[in-house]
Amino acid sequence: MLVSTTTTTPSLPDPQAAGESALPHPLDPLSAAEITAARDVLLAEGRLGETVRVAYLSLKEPAKAALRAGSDVPREARAILLDTATDTTVDVVVDVTAGVTTAVTEVDPILAGQAPVLLEEFAAIEEILAADEGWRAALGSRGLEPAQVRVAPLSAGIFDYEGEEGRRLLRGLAFVQKDPADYAWGHPVDQLVAFVDMIERRVVRIIDDGPSDDPLTDGNFESPELTGPLREDLKPLHIVQPEGPSFTLDGNVLRWQKWDLHVGFDAREGLILGQIGFEDRGTRRSIIERASIAEMVVPYGDPAPYRSWQNYFDTGEYLVGRDANSLELGCDCLGDITYLSPVVADDFGNPREIPQGICIHEEDFGLLWKHTDEWAGHRSSRRQRRLVVSFFTTVGNYDYGFYWYFYLDGTIQFEAKATGIVFTAR
Repeated sequence: MLVSTTTTTPSLPDPQAAGESALPHPLDPLSAAEITAARDVLLAEGRLGETVRVAYLSLKEPAKAALRAGSDVPREARAILLDTATDTTVDVVVDVTAGVTTAVTEVDPILAGQAPVLLEEFAAIEEILAADEGWRAALGSRGLEPAQVRVAPLSAGIFDYEGEEGRRLLRGLAFVQKDPADYAWGHPVDQLVAFVDMIERRVVRIIDDGPSDDPLTDGNFESPELTGPLREDLKPLHIVQPEGPSFTLDGNVLRWQKWDLHVGFDAREGLILGQIGFEDRGTRRSIIERASIAEMVVPYGDPAPYRSWQNYFDTGEYLVGRDANSLELGCDCLGDITYLSPVVADDFGNPREIPQGICIHEEDFGLLWKHTDEWAGHRSSRRQRRLVVSFFTTVGNYDYGFYWYFYLDGTIQFEAKATGIVFTAR
């Protein structure tokens, strides 16, 4: 479920808070109560334990045929469970309504790959490396200690390196952090990488080509000494809609002009827009059944042995939905904003709300159409406006904005905005 808030009107009621009789839309994301219910089933059946982590838990969407039939469909959750002691991964489907599991499939990491990176592995890789003599020696040759560096937990990929087949590995690149407020991404410890087995919790390989001349000069973009004073010549820009926005939100069903769609959210993909339709002269036309960004691949292309493997699948390996930001009025979103607050699961299957994780608003978009007819002595023009549904996510040093646009003339557009801090190397 997505909890709604707006800058101009009271929060829309949460159907779960109103009582269990308020049935969710079949495509609604799992509510906090449903995530808890799924976790309770997994616990009761002995599928969760001291060493088992929930790498992914979200709605298992019903089949298209069941949706079109209009019949009641069960509320199901799909969970990827990783046993961090045995490196066993299972794919489980839970019928949340009935309170039972309906399918359990063991995942072969050689054929299907590894479960997504756990949140706890971000800290674990630093702990493992700090205890490793080889890593400490490599840092020591550069005049550094483990406490002075941060280590990025980077997905290993599959490159047929000897001894890596089927193992849950992360590769660690280090960055010097001079103080707690320092942006470490600007200070790479270059020519050094560690390959870490996260199940055995040990370093299996270190590639170290020796110290390089890595400057530690201040590169913090918020430092006045570096960037200079902020601009003060921009006048205030106020975007107001005295009568409120032109869209309506009924639960998760969004309607604007001739558009209607369902707004969903997944821990892996983030925004999922479903059942998109457009009214054409009184007839609703189905345009897109399901719209999402299924994957985002980041190939670096560096041939150096300590970086040649950098080729991340940010969506599948790091879960861009789970890493979504809470958005703030005034810069992240400007105008008359309605927010939705998605709920995801943590490593232990507990629900975690992302306050104001989704932004919905309207934008003026210049001129849609114009014509001046000298013969007829007539001139006419129309303004363009668009509906925007968006969220932002942070994956390490990068921040990505996912923006879906719906226009008055029936156009649909998607835009990805890449920002953040550059992943530096010499």
